[in-house]
Amino acid sequence: MLEYAFMQRALIGGLLVSIIAPFMGTFIVVRRMSLIGDSLSHVALSGIVLAALFGIEPIYGAVVITVIAAYFIFFLRENYASYEEISLAIIMSSGIALASVLMGFSKNIRGNFLSYLFGSITGISNQDIYIMIVLSFIIFAFWGVNYYKLFHMAFDEESAKAMGIKTDKLGKIFIILIALCVVVSMRIVGVLLISSMMVIPVAAAMQYSLSFKQTILTSIVIAVFSVIGGITLSFYFDLASGGTIVLISVVILVASIMLKGRR
Repeated sequence: MLEYAFMQRALIGGLLVSIIAPFMGTFIVVRRMSLIGDSLSHVALSGIVLAALFGIEPIYGAVVITVIAAYFIFFLRENYASYEEISLAIIMSSGIALASVLMGFSKNIRGNFLSYLFGSITGISNQDIYIMIVLSFIIFAFWGVNYYKLFHMAFDEESAKAMGIKTDKLGKIFIILIALCVVVSMRIVGVLLISSMMVIPVAAAMQYSLSFKQTILTSIVIAVFSVIGGITLSFYFDLASGGTIVLISVVILVASIMLKGRR
């Protein structure tokens, strides 16, 4: 399998996703924003189609549109403070509606469009890997500097604000980083399955882990196993890579719940 250059790129990209997605996902789950990945992934579809219409690299269009959408999520959350899930529903429906309208302007992009919907390990280029590495570095650099501030925000935003943490500024950057995580992941698992990689490994890890850091590390291990297993099975059995990766993580989640119940 590793004799092929496209499989080498797929594994490199997959390992990046398997580290970033559950790392971000742990904070998302704790903040009860599990659906934000779905919302931004639907918006990413619009960015992909828009970029294709203008003849530019789809990943650039996805970055721009998802970052804009991330800002609007923060804006809507402030206006609907008591009903924060409304902002996610609005952005999700707007994203998929815009994508469907834009697709009507070009019939030639629909075939390639499917590879972004469900992931395509054969379509990962060197440029995709470089962009994923850069975006991953940006994400980890920010988290490395602001980890404990974001940790306090995740569990109690009001307390964090009282401690002098600039929660509004960090909140905006946090959502923008989620948007970048969506873009990083879309080539491996597809935009429709990105949210699963953020949430399912974390949900499985929560069955065993006793601390926040343990949950992060365990979820990353589960995600790495799912990605490597999914890519390997998709290569040898000609399966969809994104769906195979997510199904493996679902099996791990179910097994974790059953084993915890026996204990």
